[in-house]
Amino acid sequence: MTAVLEKQDLYFERFAVLTREREARERAWLRDLRRAAIERFGDLGFPTGKHEEWKFTSLAPIARTRFLPAPAPMKSGAGFQDRLRSFSLPWSADCHTLVFVNGHFAPKLSSAGGLPEGVTAGSLAAALGEGSKTVEAHLARHAGYHDHAFVALNTALFEDGALVEVAPNTRVEKPLLLAFITLPDGEARMTHPRNLVLVGAGSQVSFIENYIGLAVPSGGVPDVAKLVAAGTAPAPNAVPYFTNAVTEVVAGDNAVVDYTRLQDETGEGLHIGILQVEQGRSSSVTTHAVALGGRLDREEVRAVLNGEGSEALLHGLYVIGGHQHVDNHTLIDHAKPHCSSREVYKGVLDGHSSGVFNGKIAVRKDAQKTDSKQSNKNLLLSDNASINTKPQLEIFADDVKCTHGATIGQIDAEAVFYLRSRGIGLEEARSLLIQAFANDVLDRIKFEPLRAYLRQALSARLQHAHVRGEAQETKDGDRVSALEEVG
Repeated sequence: MTAVLEKQDLYFERFAVLTREREARERAWLRDLRRAAIERFGDLGFPTGKHEEWKFTSLAPIARTRFLPAPAPMKSGAGFQDRLRSFSLPWSADCHTLVFVNGHFAPKLSSAGGLPEGVTAGSLAAALGEGSKTVEAHLARHAGYHDHAFVALNTALFEDGALVEVAPNTRVEKPLLLAFITLPDGEARMTHPRNLVLVGAGSQVSFIENYIGLAVPSGGVPDVAKLVAAGTAPAPNAVPYFTNAVTEVVAGDNAVVDYTRLQDETGEGLHIGILQVEQGRSSSVTTHAVALGGRLDREEVRAVLNGEGSEALLHGLYVIGGHQHVDNHTLIDHAKPHCSSREVYKGVLDGHSSGVFNGKIAVRKDAQKTDSKQSNKNLLLSDNASINTKPQLEIFADDVKCTHGATIGQIDAEAVFYLRSRGIGLEEARSLLIQAFANDVLDRIKFEPLRAYLRQALSARLQHAHVRGEAQETKDGDRVSALEEVG
């Protein structure tokens, strides 16, 4: 505990440094907000296993590490710049792109030109420097820091992030890509990206939030996918890095928003990601959360249906192995009547990996005629993999239609036998069944280049990873042989 408190003091030291640096240029309201947030972080501290919401996720790798702020791109050397020049995303050509390096906007790497009239996308820090009244009205008004230590920490320490504003009745044809790149440099580093997305009434927009550790080369789909497959555990004596990201999305009346979050950190990455969505009347928001990388990943999605007739669709996929741990927490808050929500999360866990799914559907007293369904399904590929799943309903209205469910299982031996009886090998049969299981979520991603990339990444992981040990393989083989004898 003493060690944890000593590490926690680091964040207060960092806050003091930033306060001195920003004193002359930050507005009073933001200084007051940051001060209140760091004080609240001090009150809350890091969650432990005694907190119900963190019961199955240990934060020891974060709480016991002395993280230093990641250097800004302009303060880094030539080697840093060389690594950036070799960076590319194979599926981003058809996107309006904002790139952030170590939490700082990188305009030379960005390509957000050609946006429709009424759409602005750029640096949140720049907007704050210009005294944006819109940012003042919305920042930290939706993702509350009073009951969440990591939101409080982000609010106090964030330096930059994306600001996207879409005027009413505007249609954005191409997705907006927000790419956050971390460049590990042998030191334990931290970044706190903060994003604010404001979508006006009647507008339609899709955007992708991508978190990448550049220690994984990104020269093309096969190379990336291959290394994603192999990078499920940190290298010996590897130095961790910590990303603590918060995104607030406000969808106006009748707005349509499609949001995808891809977490593709390296094996040393420790990642906390919080998405807070506020929905107006008759709005529709679809979210996709895909987790592939990182040693520790906590993904939170909170959607408040705060207008009659609004709709929320939450989809998630986590594909992990080695000693990875992924924790998905979702909350769909039905605050108004005549709203609907659908939630489908799926997990594929291999090796000694572990997962958590905790999804809550809350229906307030006056939210009559709510229609909500929730499903979490998990496929365990190893005897050593584990998942803790807890779908929840919290209903205070009496005229609703709500269902939820969860399943945990292994690959169906009869399905394997069926495929093998048609000349397909054992490993290929298992791979086909896993891909079919995951494609139920991937098929919901509308942006085809990203969907194709994710399918290829999943295929490469299945090809390069040892899906199960020799003992498990023998056991499966015995099951199939028994079926063949019966047949």
